[in-house]
Amino acid sequence: MSWIALTLTSAVLLGIYDIAKKQSVRGNAVPIVLLCNVATAAAIWLIPVVVAGLANIGWVTLSADWHSQQLISLSLREHGLVLLKSVLVGCSWTTAFFALKHLPISIAAPIRATSPLWTIALAVLVMGERPSGPQWLGIAVVLTAFVAFSLVGAKEGIHFHRDRWVLLTIIATLTGSASALYDKFLLQQVAIPPAALQAWFSVYLVPVMLPLAVRWYVRDRTSVPFEWRPTIPLIAIFLLAADFTYFHALADPEALVAIISPIRRTSIVIPFAYGIVHLSEANWRLKAACVAATLVGAVLLSLTAA
Repeated sequence: MSWIALTLTSAVLLGIYDIAKKQSVRGNAVPIVLLCNVATAAAIWLIPVVVAGLANIGWVTLSADWHSQQLISLSLREHGLVLLKSVLVGCSWTTAFFALKHLPISIAAPIRATSPLWTIALAVLVMGERPSGPQWLGIAVVLTAFVAFSLVGAKEGIHFHRDRWVLLTIIATLTGSASALYDKFLLQQVAIPPAALQAWFSVYLVPVMLPLAVRWYVRDRTSVPFEWRPTIPLIAIFLLAADFTYFHALADPEALVAIISPIRRTSIVIPFAYGIVHLSEANWRLKAACVAATLVGAVLLSLTAA
């Protein structure tokens, strides 16, 4: 499969992932949905980790091209750095899931899609990077789309400047962008193998999410009951599959990040359409124009100076 086909597949999987999240948290106990989600991902990744450990002590034999050592070769310092990533992701997912429970998906998903803007802003502030001309234009377009979304949201009684769920969505987007920059540090400077990073941060997310689940059980299980839904484990499965195809697309020597990034952002079209068609969310024409502007901005943000 070509890298473009892999990227398109990743975008579709991300869109379905957003729908699975919305279906799982609607009227449900978010802490337990989160715990079930991360436990599913951890269980999936623990299988190759355990196999790698057994191979390391000679209990099983693996083929030469199966890089099992990468999964178990992290130092104590590297495990600590991965744990910090889990905390960042845990903060991002917690705020995002709570916000998605209360916001229309046709607003929450596009706000989350502005993450390239915040990633570049953090890169400028923290890493001293300088946006190119097209990226500055992209920043202006995305900011305009964000303001337009706030005006559309006001028609539905959602005032961006004082709505706590919008604030949580923005916090989720900011911490997600910080996590993306931290990924760059872990993968390029610390040189942690991608599979090891994904495996261990998935495992460490379980203890990160556990205190919130315990708090729910002690304080809120009566007022906010948990209902099991088949979409809950699908959240982790679709995200893992989306990341898997994304990493394989990036691994292609001919792959262009400037094309991969905006293609991945088209994933917002799927939850947006779902919100309009299946959840009967309002003002879809105005929101569609804002989504289109966000996608144009994402294309510009992916471009670098020639």
